[in-house]
Amino acid sequence: MLTIYGRRNSSNVQLVMWAVHELGLPHERIDYGFGHASPLSPEFLAMNPMGKVPVLRDGDVTLFEAAAILRYLGAAYGDEAFWPRDARVRGPLDTWAEWGKNSFTEVVLRIFYHSVRLPPDQRDPAYLAEAIAALGPLAAILDKRLAGREYLGESFSFADIAVGHILHRYFTLDWPRPDLPALAAYYARLQTRAAYRDHAMVNYEALRGYT
Repeated sequence: MLTIYGRRNSSNVQLVMWAVHELGLPHERIDYGFGHASPLSPEFLAMNPMGKVPVLRDGDVTLFEAAAILRYLGAAYGDEAFWPRDARVRGPLDTWAEWGKNSFTEVVLRIFYHSVRLPPDQRDPAYLAEAIAALGPLAAILDKRLAGREYLGESFSFADIAVGHILHRYFTLDWPRPDLPALAAYYARLQTRAAYRDHAMVNYEALRGYT
């Protein structure tokens, strides 16, 4: 049985939990992080010297970094649709997974940090404006990829988890989102998946003002 260490309202933990549930894997999750056990404790640092969630343990395998965990789960447990074995098929999906987890998610989290994590008296309008200016073109890239498609590839795959896990925050944060119909339809489509609703659409109110 898998063990996942990390709090439910961490976006990185949400990515892993969504994948675990899509794959139907037996597991337990143990709370670590804000408001729970410390990821800086010696026992946690022995699993992840960075002191961050999530960590995955699968028998004698211990992993950290959410994207690495996602790839491991796909390779170890995913079917051909979720994790194509042919590198020529998987490679383009992995490109979108890498882009989504890094370029796109990083800018969404900049807005999240400013608008949720920082107390109001510490917020900098110039920082927010810069993040918004950066996110708009990235969202347009994603919208273009999704035009005429249900998912990033031919069917739902690990790439959709890497990209889609952050969309709940993208669509619920208060910022002037551009009108991107394909992206909005994709988000609505993800919400029809029970694993997405249960593990990616997690309330983040407890994180307000916590830096």
